[in-house]
Amino acid sequence: MTDERIPWLDLKRQYFAYKDEIDAAVHRVLESGYYASGSETRAFEQEWAAYCLKARCVALGNGTTSLNLALRSLGVGPGDEVITVAFTLSATLDAIVELGATPVLVDVDAYTYTMDASQVGAKITPRTKAILPVHIYGHPADMDSILAIASSRGLPVVSDACEAHGTLYKGRPVASLGTASCFSFYPTKNLGGLGDGGGVVTDEEALVGQLEMLRNHGWRPRFHSMVSSLNSRMDEVNAAVLRTKLPHLAAWNARRSAIAARYDEALRGTSITPSPKAAWAEPSYYLYVVRTAERDRLRAALTEAAIDTDVHWPEPLHVQPGFAGLGYGRGSLPVTEQLCDQVVTLPMFPELSDAEVGRICETLARVAARATS
Repeated sequence: MTDERIPWLDLKRQYFAYKDEIDAAVHRVLESGYYASGSETRAFEQEWAAYCLKARCVALGNGTTSLNLALRSLGVGPGDEVITVAFTLSATLDAIVELGATPVLVDVDAYTYTMDASQVGAKITPRTKAILPVHIYGHPADMDSILAIASSRGLPVVSDACEAHGTLYKGRPVASLGTASCFSFYPTKNLGGLGDGGGVVTDEEALVGQLEMLRNHGWRPRFHSMVSSLNSRMDEVNAAVLRTKLPHLAAWNARRSAIAARYDEALRGTSITPSPKAAWAEPSYYLYVVRTAERDRLRAALTEAAIDTDVHWPEPLHVQPGFAGLGYGRGSLPVTEQLCDQVVTLPMFPELSDAEVGRICETLARVAARATS
């Protein structure tokens, strides 16, 4: 009998495991008759800020606008520069470009896949307005080094934490560090809603005030436009569902870490590089991504064993047409480019069964053994 296929992600499993709680949260909102900018959103903002060890959270419509409005609230605009990386989802750069600002790219560290802090100082110019590290796959960037550079130059640090729900850096939430941290609550995230959602956590009240105005057409008070802006509000159903899921996040992340440890052990001593885990990091494992020079062969072997994989990310942003105007050609960010040629995303979600994880580990060990023989 053929083994049942193991998906790299299955959102239905979480819904059915917590169906009663999630359905009750949705019905609570439906019965309230209040579907946007209400008590569920305000409560979620308080709860998520506390979880991140920040004073305030401003809930928003999605992760991209969280990045965009955080930068805009800090005064980033046309002609300005923001130092960031290209090993990320395009949304990171989209948020900067939409403001009329320029992403200034540094390469990533070959071990953590996050911003190489040693390259940042040389990229700072009089036009630099912010540094934007990305905590990719749920692994934190080296924040002490980045914050030291930013402090010496008087620059804010706005983190792209859209994949870092519960990620720890030296024992504390990485979202607690820097000027602000921006989140996505897209359904695939460690804490995911029933559609798009986002938010910014910060300790700066002035930043909160700007974000609250910008997410609601630039009104202050209602119907009075202080500035021209769009709307980026979290709806009440999403907020209620996120509130319902938040108490489970620590257990879900612990399960992800347990799965990651089994993958690490299966790959020990092989030619396949396991997912990054720096000594100072406790990743939340949004994705478990291995690295191999024989990506096609690995993916084919896993597919043959009825195990799905994906690639995050298959093409560097700086060589894609949408960002060609930035002027970075192939070869300018060699670590980023090599990663895009070698990374493979394995199944990673808390509802994977022990038997499924065992099958994946056995297949990895078998394929890796052939690769090194």
